[in-house]
Amino acid sequence: MWRDLLQNLSEDLTFHPPASAEEIARIAAELGIDLPVELHSILSESNGIGGKYGLGLLWEGTRILEDNQRFRNSSEFPDLYMPFDHLLFFGDAGNGDQFAFTILRGGVIRPDIFVWNHEDDSRSWIAPSLKTFYEWWLTGKISV
Repeated sequence: MWRDLLQNLSEDLTFHPPASAEEIARIAAELGIDLPVELHSILSESNGIGGKYGLGLLWEGTRILEDNQRFRNSSEFPDLYMPFDHLLFFGDAGNGDQFAFTILRGGVIRPDIFVWNHEDDSRSWIAPSLKTFYEWWLTGKISV
């Protein structure tokens, strides 16, 4: 489903082999959350999706895990940024800004997609779902 949808929107995409069920489960377990259904689904089809100019439309599972752990556990970040515990990063805009789901209290994850601006530490809503995010991003309806 995801590959067909995204290939219809852009020819400049590179798909990786699917993530294993074990890798997806490891991400969720180590971050202490249930992955959003859409994120779980897309990782099951492609463990990473690259866009034009090396854009990280979907990071590989290991990067999702490692970057989220680093942002949550860095001793330097509390002096620079608001907490990252409520964000689940999964991709980037190629300019330092990153895309994320929002984690609410109790570990509930909203389907909405937000962008974190690395320069001013703002977090802005950009799409109501992962599917819509990719449609809007790849057609130029949104940009950062």
